[in-house]
Amino acid sequence: MIKKDLALQLAPRVIEMIRARSMKAGEPLREQTFAQAFDVSRSPIRRVFALLAEWNIAVQEPNRGYFLKQDAGQIQETTVPPTCDPFEDFYLRVVDDILSGEVPAEFFEAQLLRRYSVPRGQLLKVLNRLASEAMVERKPGQGWSLNEFVHNAQTHIQSYRFRMAIEPAALREPGYKVNQAAFAKAREQQQAMLDGEIHQLSRAQLFEIGAQFHEMIVQCSGNLFFIDAIRRQNQLRRFMSYKANVDRSRLMTQCLEHLHLLDLIESGRREEAAQFLWKHLDEVGRLKTRQDALLESQQA
Repeated sequence: MIKKDLALQLAPRVIEMIRARSMKAGEPLREQTFAQAFDVSRSPIRRVFALLAEWNIAVQEPNRGYFLKQDAGQIQETTVPPTCDPFEDFYLRVVDDILSGEVPAEFFEAQLLRRYSVPRGQLLKVLNRLASEAMVERKPGQGWSLNEFVHNAQTHIQSYRFRMAIEPAALREPGYKVNQAAFAKAREQQQAMLDGEIHQLSRAQLFEIGAQFHEMIVQCSGNLFFIDAIRRQNQLRRFMSYKANVDRSRLMTQCLEHLHLLDLIESGRREEAAQFLWKHLDEVGRLKTRQDALLESQQA
């Protein structure tokens, strides 16, 4: 059986410690304090704090760290969602370790087998998934390597700049035709997220919903080159999307913006929709860039 992500294992214990200390809203969560208490490094504790932020128990303040968002006595058992399936937990653990630099740019399977203590078949399943997402590749002969853009923050910026050129252009295609069934499904997904699913879905699920939304918008253009471009972008940025902690409060705003975009397109105001989409991507791109910079400064 695959060992659960250490952060997921530690999260309930961290919450117990918060309760035992009767911590109050606004108190800082110090990595070193919890790391020493549980005899672990600061890295998994940092991942626990990120989970607490996702669960609305803590809040991250730029350049200051994490702070408790509610009094310890107000934290309910139902606040903590059930963990994902074991494979997804393990996959995300490997992703986190790669992005934090704990997995070297070139590595052998034996290194990761020693690190994670999992069966080789389980490790290969994760590596093959990462290879299909264009994040790692098998080297000629033996070993694996990370694609060079994984630790290059500039590629994240360039990705959004490219999308700002492609996606609004797709909306301006003369043959653009709304797919009513696809638009209805997208509306349903965005509304479900606003109704609470944002706080229940995994990072991977949240990414897939967002990626499918933007791909659907571009597909309606009928331009095969635009469609191929957005699919390739989604393939490449999937991994990068895991780098920053998920700001679920910001996702609420993005859902509302997605619904507004659908309104503009369905009402025939495609030029206005194209301009709105450009601004939407620009704002999200700038936000993700700031999150990347903050994460890198914390890991330095």
